[in-house]
Amino acid sequence: MSELSKIGDGMPSFDLTTQPWIPVLRSNGEQDELSLRQVFEQASELRRIIGDLPTQEFALVRLLLAVAHDALAGPADIDDWSDLWSDEQCFALVGPYLEAHARRFDLLDTTVPFFQTAGLRTSKDEVFSLNRIVADVPNGEPFFSARMPDVDRLTFAEAARWVVHAHAYDTSGIKTGVEGDKRVKGGKVYPLGVGWAGNLGGVFVERPTLRETLLLNLVAEDTNGVRIDEQDAPAWRRAPCGPGGAERAPSGVRDLYTWQTRRLRLHFDEQGVHGVVLGYGDPLSPRNKHDREPMTAWRRSLAQEKKLRESPVYLPRDHDPERAAWRGIASLIADTSVSGQGSDAPAYLRPRVLEWVARLVSEGKLERGFLVRARVIGPQYGTQQSVIDEIVDDSVSMAVVLLHQQDRRYAEQAIAAVDDADRAVYAIGDLATNLARAAGAETEGPRATARDHAYGLLEAPYRAWLRSLAKTDDPYEQRLAWQRQVYRIAAGFGDRLMAAAGDGAWQGRIVETKKGTEWLNSALAEKWFRIALSRELGNPDPSRTDPDTDQRTDSETTAKALK
Repeated sequence: MSELSKIGDGMPSFDLTTQPWIPVLRSNGEQDELSLRQVFEQASELRRIIGDLPTQEFALVRLLLAVAHDALAGPADIDDWSDLWSDEQCFALVGPYLEAHARRFDLLDTTVPFFQTAGLRTSKDEVFSLNRIVADVPNGEPFFSARMPDVDRLTFAEAARWVVHAHAYDTSGIKTGVEGDKRVKGGKVYPLGVGWAGNLGGVFVERPTLRETLLLNLVAEDTNGVRIDEQDAPAWRRAPCGPGGAERAPSGVRDLYTWQTRRLRLHFDEQGVHGVVLGYGDPLSPRNKHDREPMTAWRRSLAQEKKLRESPVYLPRDHDPERAAWRGIASLIADTSVSGQGSDAPAYLRPRVLEWVARLVSEGKLERGFLVRARVIGPQYGTQQSVIDEIVDDSVSMAVVLLHQQDRRYAEQAIAAVDDADRAVYAIGDLATNLARAAGAETEGPRATARDHAYGLLEAPYRAWLRSLAKTDDPYEQRLAWQRQVYRIAAGFGDRLMAAAGDGAWQGRIVETKKGTEWLNSALAEKWFRIALSRELGNPDPSRTDPDTDQRTDSETTAKALK
């Protein structure tokens, strides 16, 4: 159990290298809490980190990666990484490294407390509620409901996790100024943005063990598109932070994974932490950091290019809470997407960590059928970024062949298969709209409900299809099989919508169309629906002519079209 200890001079201590504070899920399904040292020593026996929130898990994984990069001094290149991958004791150097830097990992150290600023104070010596670092998600429905409206106390282990999370995801807004911060105006510091990771649509690669997860996200220093300076270092190998902040450029992944976006000081007694002082730290704009930050996709911002008169300008591509990860797979596996704006710069960049995995499979370090899970985690801020409204936590399991840099056939068909689903859902939405119009009812509600339901019906089949895609030698034939499956699912759901439409839709009414007025009833709505499905997905039975379209769908012709 985590507890306060005393060091030689009688001062309080909570050493994160030896005290348990990181929640983990073991491979046997049991939960535990481990120290930093234990996490690396037992990484092969652990399934994953489990934070109090998904964003906390992401922040802790980045902390572990910073430790691993620094302790292992790399990896310098793909061969160094391959040696680590094949060595069960690959993290052996982490123990001595943590021992050498143990003082900087002491949460309660009087001069260099972990991720804090010693002596941090406001002009009135105010100490604030721990609500300032404990995230309530969703906003207005606190995670720690048993402790609200105020979080009175945290154990030292809990406090350490929330300190890491605050640097990564703290909200923006006006904050009380601290002594020594030159940005204070009238006792306040005005909004300077969220914690660094809060800007990102976080992405990392998962495997069944934490050891494999950490190694697959351990990008080599010579990775294309990721710039890591020779002097790159994590926060604990830099000079302790004073009050206020310094504007500087990041030196690499170790720096960014531990970026000190806040200034913190915990207040505690022997029973735990009871208060905090929190202020702004080092500001960092996310603009054009795509060559530094590997754990997010990037989008080109034409609006920023026009405003700043520079090109290209890339910003992190955040996650949409209303769009499941499988529907956004293009942002994960598409290597480039040309903008069409008269420039060769791509409109989107996939996460560099996936570029790294693509390199591993392209150079034969991973088998083409090797399965990984792309995990996506990110917050959605509300009210001028002063609160967290929602957190996205989703994943997509895929074979690494989808990331292969020379063989793009599998990725292209995986992306196109999502387009198939989108087109089928669009047709279903039109059917629901037309049935509502035929009955004289409002259309927006039925359309949205039908579309949401349809995506739900297609999600599990798509995920299963994606996992099996690497097992085939012909991704085009697999795409055809997927289209037939989508057709059957969509047609079946359409039948249920028809059955539920009621007498009003069956009888119909006169409506305005692009071609004039028409008598719209459920029979005509169904005919339009079947025509749309056949047009978008092809006839699921190539031997049969669809009477509604009077067209014959030849599988060979369709296969050529897919290519």
